[in-house]
Amino acid sequence: MKETDREAVATAVQRVAGMLQRPDQLDKVEQYRRREARKKASVEARLKAAIQSQLDGVRTGLSQLHNALNDVKDIQRSLADVSKDWRQSINTIESLKDVKDAVVRHSQLAAAVENLKNIFSVPEIVRETQDLIEQGALLQAHRKLMDLECSRDGLMYEQYRMDSGNTRDMTLIHSYFGSTQGLSDELAKQLWMVLQRSLVTVRRDPTLLVSVVRIIEREEKIDRRILDRKKQTSFVPPGRPKNWKEKMFTILDRTVTTRIEGTQADTRESDKMWLVRHLEIIRKYVLDDLIVAKNLMVQCFPPHYEIFRNLLNMYHQALSTRMQELASEDLEANEIVSLLTWVLNTYTSAEMMGNMELAPEVDVSILEPLLSPDVVSELLDTYMSTLTSNIIAWLRKALETDKKDWIKETEPEADQDGYYQTTLPAIVFQMFEQNLQVAAQISEDLKTKVLVLCLQQMNSFLSRYKEEAQSYKEEHLRDRQRPHCYVQYMIAVVNNCQTFKESIVSLKRKYLKNEVEEGVSLNQPSMDGILDAIAREGCSSLLEEVFLDLEQHLSELMTRKWLLGSNAVDIICVTVEDYFNDFAKIKKPYKKRMTAEAQRRVVLEYLRAVMQKRISFRSAEERKEGAERMVREAAQLRLLFRKLASGFGEDADGHCDTIVAIAEVIKLTDPSLLYLEVSTLVSKYPDIRDEHIGALLAMRGDTSRDMKQTIIETLEQGPTQANPNYVPIFKEIVVPSLNVAKLLK
Repeated sequence: MKETDREAVATAVQRVAGMLQRPDQLDKVEQYRRREARKKASVEARLKAAIQSQLDGVRTGLSQLHNALNDVKDIQRSLADVSKDWRQSINTIESLKDVKDAVVRHSQLAAAVENLKNIFSVPEIVRETQDLIEQGALLQAHRKLMDLECSRDGLMYEQYRMDSGNTRDMTLIHSYFGSTQGLSDELAKQLWMVLQRSLVTVRRDPTLLVSVVRIIEREEKIDRRILDRKKQTSFVPPGRPKNWKEKMFTILDRTVTTRIEGTQADTRESDKMWLVRHLEIIRKYVLDDLIVAKNLMVQCFPPHYEIFRNLLNMYHQALSTRMQELASEDLEANEIVSLLTWVLNTYTSAEMMGNMELAPEVDVSILEPLLSPDVVSELLDTYMSTLTSNIIAWLRKALETDKKDWIKETEPEADQDGYYQTTLPAIVFQMFEQNLQVAAQISEDLKTKVLVLCLQQMNSFLSRYKEEAQSYKEEHLRDRQRPHCYVQYMIAVVNNCQTFKESIVSLKRKYLKNEVEEGVSLNQPSMDGILDAIAREGCSSLLEEVFLDLEQHLSELMTRKWLLGSNAVDIICVTVEDYFNDFAKIKKPYKKRMTAEAQRRVVLEYLRAVMQKRISFRSAEERKEGAERMVREAAQLRLLFRKLASGFGEDADGHCDTIVAIAEVIKLTDPSLLYLEVSTLVSKYPDIRDEHIGALLAMRGDTSRDMKQTIIETLEQGPTQANPNYVPIFKEIVVPSLNVAKLLK
């Protein structure tokens, strides 16, 4: 208390010091004293009120405790009185056991009396119920069945309540109502039959389906009531719970599965299109069934049954199971395509689950796939493997068929522009087109894979095509009389190369839609090189045919017979022109190339004849006559090749000018100018070699050994500047070494 007093005094001193800091505040001391006195009185009043309130609460609590104590004493006395009375009444209760048994028997007899009419009429009700079931009056039959079951269950419950261990009486009641279970099973059988045909029934007689649903709903209510009572009494009548609603969905599920499986009417042995027909029947049946379920069956079932959603799930699961079964079979390539197209595209398309009549209840975006990605991938791998084997076989067969045409006695067919062709490109690319169209139905990725496969196999096929064309040529060379239409079919082979090129470009343009896919195709080996090689060898074979016929006449060039007036060049021109009349059936790119090559080879053979020193002129007159003849024949050849090259827009004079240039060297009369003329020739044709010059000088017949050596040595020392556009020709001409040896002697 002393500490508290000191703190109070210290606080008061601080407050007074705060109020009296200035002299003028001394005048207000009385005012301050009154204010503090009021505050003190207020605080004391509040303290007194609080203490008084606490005292009142304590007084009230003590009063209530006193009353509670009195109540406890009263209850204690009452319990003592009850205990005393209970002990006194034990003997009385035991003496009432007979009364208790009588009450139970009375209850049983009351239940028996209440059901007496039903008990005696059980056989009659059973017969009536049986008749109603047979007549199809299912609701009435079920009503009577419910009455029978109610009577049986009531009696059995009373017996169970009286003596649950008395199995003899329970068995007696159960056997008396034994027909009830049979009627229940018979009625259930009729219900399941209706449900199995529900999609047909709902169209013809929806009331029958409604009756079945009402019966099932009644049984569900009874099941729930009995299960609730079981929690209290542990009594369950025989045959309960029936769970007919659960069985109903089981029956519907089994019906759906049977309907899906039963759509296969054919096998592969009886019909190659068995799977297509099977899948189309499934599509039609499922779509029709779901439309009926959505529009009609929903109205026959309570909303909480969610009958359409459940049926949709059943159909989806049944379809998934069936598709997995089909996928596990040893399917052919076309069957795999049919299955995957149906599973991946048809199923979710407007032809089936995406049909407008099923919207919005069916959302194809949330439907689970019918086949797992692993199964789809496995099928695709099998398909690609089978397709690879098939394409190889088809290409081999197509080539064999085309080879048979090559030995025919009739000319090949011509296209709308008159160019010879065979059916090989059309057959090959029709096959590719069909497979690509099929692959595109499944997925874009498979389409790209099939295109890559086709291009790969096409590359291998063209290599075999090249080999067969070479064998065809070699076979012909062994006997040039056979085959009869060799030239025409070789022209067709050459033209086919252009057709193949165009078809490949068309195929890529059609089935490669974006840069990514084009990048895939660019990784494939280019077939243009092989096709150009086939066409080049084909053209070479045709020209070889020409030069085999020209061989005899080419051997007459630059001989004494030629100088005396041979018509070898006339025959050469006629022969070449005659062949090129047939070559008019070659497509333009190759014909243009052949014309240029023919000119080059004719000139090359002409120059080769010059360099082989078949003749040595004996006088200036012979040289002049020979040179003039060479100029005339060069003009004759130039005219021929201009005619053959008409329409190509190119100069056909280049190679023929070489003959004229050689003729100028031969024609020269002044040997002192020979070096200058030869120098001009070498500058114009930088690939001309020493042996060529030597052979040319030897042909003149008037050049001394020293002059020849001087000209050759001088030309070797002088630099030669080749024209960038110059096409070498002399480097292909080999001068016999014997001639050079003779020249140098």
